[in-house]
Formats: sequence, structure tokens, C-alpha cells
Amino acid sequence: MASDRKPNILVVSDPPAAPGYLPRLRYLCDYLTREGYAVTLLTEEYQPLAFEHHYPIETIRMYSGGTLDWLWKTVRTIVSDWHNRAFAEKALRRLLSDAGRQPFDMVLCTAFSDFPLGAAKRIAEAYHVPLLCDIRDLDEQVKDSRYQYNHQTWWTMPFRRLYRAVHIRRRNRVLRQADAVTTISPWHVDFIRQFNPKTYLVYNGFDEKQFYPEDVRTDRFNITYIGSLFEWQKAALEQVREAIAELAQPEIQLDIHTPQHQCVSHEALGDTIRHSSIMMVFTSPQTHGMLTTKFYEALGCDKPILCVPSDQGTLAKMIAYTNSGIATDDIAQIKAFIAMHYAAWKQQGFTRQATQHREEFSRACQCRKMEQIIQTVLPKKRLKKG
Repeated sequence: MASDRKPNILVVSDPPAAPGYLPRLRYLCDYLTREGYAVTLLTEEYQPLAFEHHYPIETIRMYSGGTLDWLWKTVRTIVSDWHNRAFAEKALRRLLSDAGRQPFDMVLCTAFSDFPLGAAKRIAEAYHVPLLCDIRDLDEQVKDSRYQYNHQTWWTMPFRRLYRAVHIRRRNRVLRQADAVTTISPWHVDFIRQFNPKTYLVYNGFDEKQFYPEDVRTDRFNITYIGSLFEWQKAALEQVREAIAELAQPEIQLDIHTPQHQCVSHEALGDTIRHSSIMMVFTSPQTHGMLTTKFYEALGCDKPILCVPSDQGTLAKMIAYTNSGIATDDIAQIKAFIAMHYAAWKQQGFTRQATQHREEFSRACQCRKMEQIIQTVLPKKRLKKG
């Protein structure tokens, strides 16, 4: 192989879904492409990929869309890992049949579950190249995997517990065999290092082009939440409602955006945050290492962050390190935080948090860290970029 050829990276991912389309994945692919790497994204067909990209995307259809098809293939996945096996087989048939395609130098797999880790491992083995796994979530970060499987109904609970056990075993097997692993928080790093000592921290972050400070004057004091709202997070929302009611200021309004209600498009996220007075993040002491993307995006816009309750862990430490807000479950502290920023808003018409270390958590900064790890994984003779 010519030593001056650009490294060719196959990125294998679970399907990017609206509204965010996996921002960690997209920014990394954009960054690597700009830096001279050849990137191909391989993912499962799920939704139209309505985002700009300058690298090829290969999609593989795995389900017909019918309930019986999904149920049958889910059972097969539990029994025989059908999802990973079939995806790898279909992908390899397509990739290897393209005579003009340059050979890949490594496989980078990003996942929140065990799919597509097993498929990526099979593809890397077929090409005889290293495998780097990027883990965005772990079942163990929330009790009973409520974060991953909250959408499932009561009758799926026994299957969920079975799938969870099977998934964890398969996930850990791939992590042990990976050439390196990256993940999103110090807690995740510590957890995964029991399986693979070559585990590195690459935070999520904010896109500086979209999430930047701007003093926008508003007629209302908007306390905003953007994201999924799980059942176990609703008690935190009620605490904030109680604090607002006790403050009794009609200009203070809750502004809730979930995928099911008043969903904010990816393109409108930055403006929505800049028009907010306080950004809310909901967590729990029972969660581990959960640094939601909305935390970084609020940080990028220098907006005050109200985290309820405190996770008493990674997120609370990050909020303190960046001086980006408060993490608490104390109603008096919640009221005082809102009142302080309300007073500033009354005086100037907008809020601005005096954050610290903000630049460390830009997507560009974190992608540079990822690139350094990629360089250690790539075979040495293939390191030169074009």
C-alpha cells in the first residue's frame, strides 16, 4: 500500500435519528473529513438522513417495518445475535463487491448499545484492521437501564431484562477485543477499563458555529428544557414548577420541548437556547456519568444551567468546574438561583453566565483528542494524511 495514501476509516454506527442525528458522530465525521481522512459512514436504514455531509453514507435495511417482522428478528437477536451477524454479512457483501473501493485502514464503531459493536468487530476482522469502539452510553449508568429502554411498555419488561443481560455480555466481549475504546465521562472510563485498559476519555461538546454566546433581549424569562422527559425525571420538573409558583412572577415561564411536544429542530437549537434565560438539566443521584449534550450546548451559549437534582457526581463536578450554574435538589437554592438571574434579566433583558474553561468542551477540541487516539490505533505505515 502506498505510504502517502490518506487513511481510510469505516465508521459503523447505529442509525442517526432526528432531531439530533447523533451530533457526536456527525461532528467527528465532518472533522476527520476536513483533516484529510477518507471517511465512509455505515449505518442501518431508519430515517431519511436530513443533514449535510461531505462523506459517503452506506445504509443497510434490516427490518420491513411490520410488527411481526420486528418481533421475529428481536427473538432471533436474543437467541443468536441476528442483528449484528446479519448486518455484518449484508455490509461485507456490499463493501467487498465494490472493486473500486479502497481498502479500509481501521473500523471505528460508535454505539449506545451492543449494536453495532458485534457487526463492527466482524467487519474489522474481515478486513484485518484495528477496531476502535466509541461508547456513548452504558446500561449500568442508570438503574435497570431506564435510560436506554424507557420507551418500552410493561409487557416487554421480562424480555427487556433478558435482552439486557445478553446485551451486556456481548458488549463486554467486543470491548475486551477492541484495540482501543473511547467514552464520554470519567465514570464511563473507570467502568470500561475493567474490560479494556486502553480506554480513553473524549467528552461530548458543543459546536462553536451553532452554540455561541449572544445577548438576546426577551419579553419573557424563559426557563427552558429541551430533550426527552423520562418518567423518573418528572419529579425534578415538579420541583422547578413549585419554585416558580412560590416566586410568583408572571414573566417567569417554563418552556418545555420534548420529541413529542414542541420539538425543536436541530437547526433551531442554538437560537432557542440563546432566547432562554435559564436552561434546565434533569438527572438523579442514581445516574452515573450522564453528561447530556444539552449541558454542553448551554455551556457553549453561556446560559445559566439549573440541574435538578444534583447527580452528586460527574455532572455536578462539571457544572462546578465550568462555573456554568447549579446542581441541587434544595427548593430554597432553586428559588435563589432563579431569582438571581431573574433580577439580572429585569435589569438588562437577558442573562449571561460567567462560565470558565468553556473552550475545553468545544467539539473541535474533543475531536482533536479523538484524532490523537485514532493515530495510535492506525497501523504505523498508514499514518500519513494527505
